[in-house]
Amino acid sequence: MKLSGIPYLLKEGFRNIWANRMMSLASVVVLLSCLLITGTAALVSVNVQALIAGIGDDNEITVYLRPDCNDTDSLALGAKLSAIPNIETCRFRSRKEVLASYQKTLGDNIYAAMEGEGNPFGNEYKIRLQDLSQYETTVTQIKTLEGVDKVSDRSDIAEKLTRLDQFVTTAGLWVVLILGVVTLFIIANTIKMTMYARRFEISIMKSVGATNAFVRIPFMVEAMVIGLLAGLLSSVVLIILYEPIRQAASNVIGMIRTATLPLYEVWLPVLLSLSGIGLLIGLLGGAVSVTRYLNKEGGAILGT
Repeated sequence: MKLSGIPYLLKEGFRNIWANRMMSLASVVVLLSCLLITGTAALVSVNVQALIAGIGDDNEITVYLRPDCNDTDSLALGAKLSAIPNIETCRFRSRKEVLASYQKTLGDNIYAAMEGEGNPFGNEYKIRLQDLSQYETTVTQIKTLEGVDKVSDRSDIAEKLTRLDQFVTTAGLWVVLILGVVTLFIIANTIKMTMYARRFEISIMKSVGATNAFVRIPFMVEAMVIGLLAGLLSSVVLIILYEPIRQAASNVIGMIRTATLPLYEVWLPVLLSLSGIGLLIGLLGGAVSVTRYLNKEGGAILGT
């Protein structure tokens, strides 16, 4: 096939879309729905992961030591804390620093309330975990150490967010697989209808020696344009709706605004990934339909 024939084949591909516009529209709508669900599941998953990371970064776990634990024993305990595998950082705060932080928050009234009782606070450690899903196991290890009084408990939030992320990932995968098969079927049928409508033309082309590539390209172009169009539309919808939904969610839970990903970090990956997925699905759908005709000749295409 000569390069000079490519513009003609591309034009034929676009002409096929218009000639079968109702089926093409149905293919775009179904694939658009599939990609919207896929994109939404992916965005929810990455933002839940960012939220979990935000809890670990912005909300440190505090390990409170017993008030009678002196500085020497506290530092020795810090070495044991750092040795626990899931602990990423371990920062010591002396009782004086703890008292100063409360004074900064509550003002000099804290001294008036204590009335010379001295510093009632003990030393403490601020720690961050590498994997928040192992929160319970790590906290249990921490509580077994001699000198630990109590640990601030955020396990409920960590567990719920981890479960939500697992659910979204699993559900999204199944939805993508199911809708992907449905979309492939519809695109394949769209191409089949196009080929059936042009079976006389295809028969003549094959009879005069047209190559498989020459016959294939217009139909592959048709399928790929359908997939690409659905990918672009779905990404545009998600990009437009992303920030308003993120803002609405932050009105309910304040930390969502700061812990989730801003639009400028997600719009390009969303656009490229959904367009690429749409293009690939269109390519596969077109290939499934076209291949069965390529090994037929003349009358075989017409069913005679």
